Amino acid sequence: MQFRKIFLLIAGALGSTSAPLFAHAAEPAQVAMQSANTAPQHLPPERIKTTLAAYQEWLERLEQRHAVAGLATAVVIDDKVAYEHTLGYANATTQEAVTPETVFRLASLSKAFATAVTGVLVNDGKLSWDTKLADVLPFFKLKDAAAAEKATVRDILGQRLGLPRNTYDNMLEGDVSYEELVRRLDEVNMTCAVGQCYGYQNVAFSMIGDVVYAMTGDFFYRQVDKRIFFPLGMKTASYGREALEASPSWARPHRPSGPGGWRPFEPKEAYYRVAPAAGVNASLRDMEQWLIAQMGGRPDVLSPALLQTLHTPEVATPVELRSTPWRRERVSAASYALGWRVFQYGGETLIFHAGAVEGYRTMIGFFPKYRAGVVTMWNSASPMPSGLMPMVFDSMLGLEHEDWAGVESETPAGTTKAAPSKSKAKRGGKATKHGRRR
Repeated sequence: MQFRKIFLLIAGALGSTSAPLFAHAAEPAQVAMQSANTAPQHLPPERIKTTLAAYQEWLERLEQRHAVAGLATAVVIDDKVAYEHTLGYANATTQEAVTPETVFRLASLSKAFATAVTGVLVNDGKLSWDTKLADVLPFFKLKDAAAAEKATVRDILGQRLGLPRNTYDNMLEGDVSYEELVRRLDEVNMTCAVGQCYGYQNVAFSMIGDVVYAMTGDFFYRQVDKRIFFPLGMKTASYGREALEASPSWARPHRPSGPGGWRPFEPKEAYYRVAPAAGVNASLRDMEQWLIAQMGGRPDVLSPALLQTLHTPEVATPVELRSTPWRRERVSAASYALGWRVFQYGGETLIFHAGAVEGYRTMIGFFPKYRAGVVTMWNSASPMPSGLMPMVFDSMLGLEHEDWAGVESETPAGTTKAAPSKSKAKRGGKATKHGRRR
């Protein structure tokens, strides 16, 4: 079976020098704002080189374990793509390989696009972060009527509306429409006052789509296309299942099928119905441009002031300190900003988010101080790749090495190693490798 790997080393990258909690957690917010106002610093070039070589080795081990159906990942440093790698299948049945142009579902990475377009519209004077939902959405109600009158755009995008975590997600997955669910928020007991505690939402978050339509007269997805996708050159980015399946190359979701095998299945529709929260599709090439923009490389689209707003914490999220081994060990403070998580990772500010819908997993994270970040997408529920990103972060920062992904232990019995890869150098510092894959 065929797979494709693409490896780039850009010379410029190496040679350039729900308990209630107070919103706006002071310490993380201060760190985030300091990072936004400070000129980027450069990671040591030799450390970058070592990190990228190690990442290549870890990904090869991942391949040998048949740990994913297909995967695409990139490292961006100082507004340049320093590393790009794809492996496995977009469709295991046809053996169509994943390429940098293969489109994946982003799941909850979609939230940052919603907050970004909102920020652009705020800058245009179309609305405010403090626009009250009740003033523009006649259907919006909460069980606490007084609280509903106070709830703002910032509260839904900052995940601090006061509702229990993932309100109505189970019913959304049970094929109940968004339109019905969003009109039943007043049936749910609140966990705290609006703005005073963290509660991650998909249904309530997606009211921003209704707000955008009410304030602009245009559909939410069209605003994202015009104001974000097009100017950033995100040529294959889109919303919805129909657009995903119309892409020239798109990653099917996969389930395990026998030892080292994968079987594709039809994408599930549920979370496409909450498009602002989970409806974006994009390729690796698209996400490289998105990462550059989020790290300040496209001020013509996302201004420094807007990025500071998007990345400044809105509410503390201590539950995130315990959710995985790498977070327990590396993350000392955690907050939610506007569509982004903000971690203190090894003493540095990390802007981060992950996403998951059935058959797809995604992760993105970057250090604003160093303008260094990673994005990874894969089309199976495999947990192993999720440990690779913190391994890259550790190496970037010069922290003690930990095998968070479990790729350095002995290959489990019953798996076979991939055939040796062949390398061919290209002009411009690019090298392409081809080999065998499950």
